[in-house]
Amino acid sequence: MLPALVGVGLALTVALFARIVGFDRDRAFYPVVLVVIASYYGLFAVMGGDGTDLVLETIGFIAFAAAAAIGFRTSLWVVVAALAAHSVFDFFHHTLIDNPGVPVWWPTWCLSYDVAAAACLGALLLNGPLTARATRSA
Repeated sequence: MLPALVGVGLALTVALFARIVGFDRDRAFYPVVLVVIASYYGLFAVMGGDGTDLVLETIGFIAFAAAAAIGFRTSLWVVVAALAAHSVFDFFHHTLIDNPGVPVWWPTWCLSYDVAAAACLGALLLNGPLTARATRSA
């Protein structure tokens, strides 16, 4: 339960910080978040020391990085869907890839973070399009 609460809390904190600072005004912010999120399973494969896991995790990374790039270039709703899809990947990860480097709490934490981040981006998109640049103060 705690990993889920921390995942949601951290996603909301990052979203609030991004809103205050203006990071989320750029359409690249959430696609980059997705790429970073997807990269962690590769890190865990390296930590676990199994090259087979790294190959499989890299395939997953490429799929989510491609979704981030497509969403960045076309519609950020693709990124919302990809973040939600990554939460499904987190849920089934242990049945798809036996990666001993993944901490026991990670899938629950990441699933929760993904769902909350997808909700935050979806809420932003419902409020209007994101601009390509942050505002500057004089």
